[in-house]
Amino acid sequence: MPRALRATIPEAVASSVPQTFATEADRGRLTPAGLRAVRKVVEHWKLKGHEAAALLGVSTSTWDRINAGKWDSSLSQDQLTRISAIVGIFKGLHLLFADGMADRWPALPNKGPLFGGHSPVKAMIDGGIPMMLDVRRYVDALRGGL
Repeated sequence: MPRALRATIPEAVASSVPQTFATEADRGRLTPAGLRAVRKVVEHWKLKGHEAAALLGVSTSTWDRINAGKWDSSLSQDQLTRISAIVGIFKGLHLLFADGMADRWPALPNKGPLFGGHSPVKAMIDGGIPMMLDVRRYVDALRGGL
C-alpha cells in the first residue's frame, strides 16, 4: 500500500476491535481519515467526480465539496462502510499486483461472472455496498486471502 494512503488510516481502525461506525462520536473521529483515504484512492484510480460520488454514495456537488476540503460534516455509517470496502479493495490490489495494474484494474472491463463485462467500478456503482463487499472478497480470493 502506498505510504500516502497508509498514513491516513488511524490506529483505532487498525486495532483488532471491530469497528461498527454506529456512534456519532466514532463517525466524527473517523470521517477525516476516511475522506483523506478515499480521495487518495480516487486519485490513484483516476476516477471522475461522478464515479467517486456514486461510490461514496453522495451527490456530485457534495463530492466536489469533499474533494475541495470544504465539507465538514460526519460521514454516515453507510458511507464509512463504502470507504472501508474501497480501501480494502485498494490494499488487496496493491498486494496482488506489483505494477501499475493495481490502479488500472478497477476501470478495466472484466469478463468474470461477478462483473458481466463491466469494469469493477461500474459494477460497484450499480450494485452498491453489497457489490463493493463482493468485489473486496473477490480481490482477497484472487490473492489467496480467503
